[in-house]
Amino acid sequence: MYKENFRNMTEENIASNGSFSAFAYTNTTRAILITVYSVAFAGCGIGSTAMSFVLVKMNSLSVTTTAIINLVVVHGLLLLTVPFRLHYYVNKEWIFHIPFCKMVSAMVHIHMYLTFLFYVITLVIRWLVFFQWKDKVEFYRKLHAIAASVAVWVIVIIFMVPVFCIQYGRSGTYDDKACFKFHKELKQDSVKILNYLIIAAVALITSVLLGLQIFILVKVSRKLSTSLWSHQEFWAQVKNLIFICVIIICFLPYHLFRAYYIKYVSDSEHLESYNEVFLSLTSLSCLDLLFFVLSGSRLFKQKFGMLRSRLSCC
Repeated sequence: MYKENFRNMTEENIASNGSFSAFAYTNTTRAILITVYSVAFAGCGIGSTAMSFVLVKMNSLSVTTTAIINLVVVHGLLLLTVPFRLHYYVNKEWIFHIPFCKMVSAMVHIHMYLTFLFYVITLVIRWLVFFQWKDKVEFYRKLHAIAASVAVWVIVIIFMVPVFCIQYGRSGTYDDKACFKFHKELKQDSVKILNYLIIAAVALITSVLLGLQIFILVKVSRKLSTSLWSHQEFWAQVKNLIFICVIIICFLPYHLFRAYYIKYVSDSEHLESYNEVFLSLTSLSCLDLLFFVLSGSRLFKQKFGMLRSRLSCC
């Protein structure tokens, strides 16, 4: 009778906790993920809305403006998938089936690399103008701007989406009630090599961007030493620095940790949770639009100037 009662109790516990058994995150990790994605969701919504009003006043033929418009679109697509992530982290169960899980999981990576691409394009264009290699970089017609944007998205749809949504998650069997757990793919040598190449490329490009921006800031500070804080050229370089800071804070930590994660993923069950936390930090890049709007506002410049004056007096 004792054995039978014990077996019944065990079966009841399994039945009651079965939906949560596949949820591998600790309460601390879960709280971090919910907080980060909630901040990203709110900041992305506010920033995208504010930037939309700013873009109306900008030159629609500018390549930079086109890149920012595409950046708003990329952030908007990520914004659509964040509620499903939050639902999973709050309820500890995935109810939307694996194919949709792949799409939501892929969107974070697609968002990260497209954001990185548009950052690089924007920085290169602004630097071309700064070094006076180009007076301005513009499309001849609005149709050309639309065609360039469509071309980028066609490439993404043809090459990136199938890789994530079709090939992603084919190397093993995954629980329908658990999501964002596709670490078994890293057992393939081709996947490891591709990841290492991406990590090296991101780290190298980030180092080059940072070095160039520091060089430009030093050059500007020497040129405008007396009126640095009130000059528009200085604030243009500050906006460039925001792009690079977002890359360093949001994207680079994930890639550096991923190099370690790929090598030791099978040695510790906690590494998968840590990888998910670092991946969540990439979603905070959505706050960039909010920072761009604030950094360009007169109120921000006035407050910053007053703070500098007080610090100089002290």
